[in-house]
Amino acid sequence: MEYQYPFSLDWSTEEVIDVVGFFQSIEKAYEQGIERDKLMEAYKRFKEIVPGKAEEKRICNEFEESSGYSSYRAVKRMKESDSKIIKMK
Repeated sequence: MEYQYPFSLDWSTEEVIDVVGFFQSIEKAYEQGIERDKLMEAYKRFKEIVPGKAEEKRICNEFEESSGYSSYRAVKRMKESDSKIIKMK
């Protein structure tokens, strides 16, 4: 799939890399499954960069529109699950 990851021009290069890493973790959750701890770590870093709910929702919606992968659903499953592997359908 060819699409661009959402980001802000206000972020540093490291922050852009970390946000892209979070979205790659979401992709992995959908495509093959990801360790819950790795997704949790990526999400925590994402929230350090994007602490506001409105901005998080906007960025995640942009990602879902271009990729078809819901960050919201993957994070919700991660938070509610005791499973070591998060695998979206």
